[in-house]
Amino acid sequence: MKDAIIVKGARQHNLKNISVEIPRRTFTVITGPSGSGKSSLAFDTIYAEGQRRYVESLSAYARQFLERMEKPDVDSIEGISPAVAIEQSNPTKTSRSTVGTATEIYDFLRLLWARVGHTFCPKCSREMKPDTVQSVVDTVMGLPDGTRYSVAFPLRLSDKVTHDVVVENLRAQGFVRVAVNGAIHHLDELVGTKTDLTRARELLVIIDRLVVSADSSNRLSDAVGTAFADGEGDCIVIFAGKITSPLDGGQTERLRFTERFECANDGTRAPNPTPQLFSFNNPRGACGQCNGFGATLEYDESLVIPSTARSLRDGAIDPWTKPRYENKRRALAEFAKRERIPQDVPWSDLTDAQRQLLLRSKSKGYKGILPFLKDLEEKRYKQYIRVFLRQYQTAMECTLCHGSKLNPEALDVLVGGKNIAQVSAMPVDVLSEWLDTLLLSEYEHQIAAQVLKESRERVRFLRDVGLDYLSLNRATRTLSGGEAQRIGLANSLGSHLVDTLYVLDEPSIGLHARDMDRLLRLLHRLRDGGNTVIVVEHDLAAIEMADYMVELGPGSGEQGG
Repeated sequence: MKDAIIVKGARQHNLKNISVEIPRRTFTVITGPSGSGKSSLAFDTIYAEGQRRYVESLSAYARQFLERMEKPDVDSIEGISPAVAIEQSNPTKTSRSTVGTATEIYDFLRLLWARVGHTFCPKCSREMKPDTVQSVVDTVMGLPDGTRYSVAFPLRLSDKVTHDVVVENLRAQGFVRVAVNGAIHHLDELVGTKTDLTRARELLVIIDRLVVSADSSNRLSDAVGTAFADGEGDCIVIFAGKITSPLDGGQTERLRFTERFECANDGTRAPNPTPQLFSFNNPRGACGQCNGFGATLEYDESLVIPSTARSLRDGAIDPWTKPRYENKRRALAEFAKRERIPQDVPWSDLTDAQRQLLLRSKSKGYKGILPFLKDLEEKRYKQYIRVFLRQYQTAMECTLCHGSKLNPEALDVLVGGKNIAQVSAMPVDVLSEWLDTLLLSEYEHQIAAQVLKESRERVRFLRDVGLDYLSLNRATRTLSGGEAQRIGLANSLGSHLVDTLYVLDEPSIGLHARDMDRLLRLLHRLRDGGNTVIVVEHDLAAIEMADYMVELGPGSGEQGG
C-alpha cells in the first residue's frame, strides 16, 4: 500500500512479530480485549518510533533538553510522521497551570486586555486615557478661533543645578520664555537677577505661543511633540484668559495633558497595560501577597488543636507536644496557672477568651502558639522547620486578590465592563457567548480582530470536546485524566498542524453519547486537516466511524498480540 505507515515485525511487549499497514491521513481505530497489545502497538511502537526519529533529527544541543525514547522492538517502520501522543492521564503537578494557560486562551485574553482594555481609577472610577499628540491637537483646535495660548512643559530640576546653568541651558536649546509660579519671564531678563529658578514652586518652559486658526495645526503638533519629549510625557497649554474647558466644562486658564495613564481628578497613576500586567506568572502582574497563586498558607486552628477533647496538660496544643519544645510546655503551664486557665478540662470547655489568649498572647514569659509559629518562619531555610510548619498550614484564599492571582492594577483594566479575572471565572459556554457578543468600537475591532478570532476558535474547541463546564481559572492539576486528554485534543485542533501523527488513548471514557458524537467529529476534523489519527478504543460508535480498524487478540497478555 502506498502512502501508509508500514510496521514490520513488531515484538514490543506481548506483540507477536506482527506487521501492519495503516494508511496515512486516515482515522484508524486499534481495538481488542484489555491487555491484547493495543497500547503496545499504538504508543510503545508507532508513537515511540515517530517521536524518537523526530528527536534524532534535531541538533545534539536541542536533544539534551528533550526526553529520549528507546527504539521499539520492531524490524522496521516506514512512512511515519512526527508524532503527538494524547494519553488518558494528567501529568500536571504545578498549581500555576490553569485551563486557560494550558490551552493558550488566557494568553490571547491577555493580549486582548492589553490592546483594547480601558483603565479606570480605583478611587473615583473615572477612565484614565493617555493623551497623544493628535488628541491634544484635536482638543485645542476645537476651541473658538482667535483663542490665544502657549504650549509649555514642566521642567524638573536636580538639587545640584544652579540658576545660571538652567538659564544658559534653556537659551542654548532655543527657548525664550519660562513661566515661574504662573508669571511669564523672558530668559534674558533672568540673567543676573534675584529670581532663582531652582527655588520656583512651578517652572514651565514655553515652547511656542499660538492662536487657534485653521492653519496653525502643524505648528501646534510640533510644539506638543516637543513638550511630551522634553516634559517626560507632560504638556501644559496656557491660555491668555479663562476659557470653558473642553474636558470637563469648567472655567480654566490652562489644560494639562499627559502620555501616562493618570486620573485627571486625583492624580492616581496606573501602569501601561501590557500582556505581562495580566499574567499571574509574571512579577509585574502577580498579586504581591500570594505571588500569583491565588491562595496563601495560613495556620489552621483545627490543625494546631487537632483534638478539642484534650486538655492543655494532655497536649491539646499539638506543636508543643514535640520533645524539642518541652520548655514551651513549661511556659504554657506557668502562664495558664498565672491566668487561672484550667489545665485539666477539654479545650472545647475553655471560654473563647481563654482559647484566644493561649493561641495569640504576646505577654512576657509566654508567646501564644500562633505568634510562635509565625516567628519560626524566619528559620524556613532549614528543611525540618519547613516540614514542621507545613503540617499546621492550610491554603486559604488570598485576602488581597480574592483568588484572582493578579495585582489590583491589572483588575482595574476592563473590557466589555469586566476585568480579566471575572472573564476567566466564566464557564466555557458562558465565555463563548460573551466573546461572541462583545461590543467594541470600530477602531478597537481592527486592533483586536485576530486576537478575538483565535480566542473564539479555541473556546469553541473546548466546547466541542465536551469541556464547556470548565472555567479558564480551573487548576490543570485538578482535572481528571480524560479532561486533560480532551484539553490536549483541543490544543491539537488549535495548532493547525498537518502531516502529523496523532495517537489517542480511549478518548471516549467518561463521555455522554452526545459528547461522543462531537468528539468523533473533531477526530474527523483532525484527519481532514491532513493528519493521521490512530485511536485505541473500545467504543462501538468510534469503531463504526473509523476509516480502518486494527483488531488485536484473541485474548489478553500471553494470549494477545
